[in-house]
Amino acid sequence: MHALIVVAHPDPNSLTHAVADRLAEGVSKSGHAAEIADLMAEGFDPRFTATDHAVHLKRAAPSAEILAEQARIDRADTLVLVYPVYWWSMPGLLKGWIDRVFINGWAYDEVPGGKLEKKLGHLPVHLVALGGADQRTYERHGYSGAMRTQIDHGIFDYCGARIVTSEFLLPSDTQTMSAHLDTAQAIGGKLFQTAERGEAADAA
Repeated sequence: MHALIVVAHPDPNSLTHAVADRLAEGVSKSGHAAEIADLMAEGFDPRFTATDHAVHLKRAAPSAEILAEQARIDRADTLVLVYPVYWWSMPGLLKGWIDRVFINGWAYDEVPGGKLEKKLGHLPVHLVALGGADQRTYERHGYSGAMRTQIDHGIFDYCGARIVTSEFLLPSDTQTMSAHLDTAQAIGGKLFQTAERGEAADAA
C-alpha cells in the first residue's frame, strides 16, 4: 500500500522534515511504500486566486498543477500531513494547498438544494503537528480542541475523510527530539495495520 506524506516547512533540516522522514521510514519498514511531498521544495503556490474562485464555482476547469496534486492523492491509500503549528493552526503553505486542491467537485460536491456530497470517504488521514508550547499550555487554553475542531472536523470531516491519527508532538521536561522521531516512526509503522487486519479477516 502507498502513503502520501505531505510536509510543509521552509527548512529541510527542521525537526518537521526529520519527523516526516522517520514516518516514511516506519512505513517502508512495515512493507509499504511512502512518498514525501515537500510543498516548499516543489514550489507549490498557495495563493487562492480569482481563477481558483472560478474553479470553486465550477466556472473554470482546474489547472494541470491542481489536477496533478489530486491525482497524487488519488493514488495514495492514506494521506499524512506533517507540519509545524503556526499561530495555533497549520502553516499558510499547507492551508493554501488544501484551499486549492480540496475543491468543490473533487473533495466534496455542493449539489442543488443546498445538499453536500462528501467525496473523500475512502481516504484515511493522519495529522502530525509539531508545536513549540508544552502540553500544559495546550490544555490550559484549549488549543488542542480548537485545532481539532478547525482542522479535523472543519476540513476533513467536511469532505468525509476519516481522521485516524491526530497527534501533537510537543516539548516537555521528559521528552527529547529523538522521542518525537521514535513516535513518528511508530505512527508510520502502524498506518496500514487496520487495513491489513481487514484483509486477513476477509481471507479467513
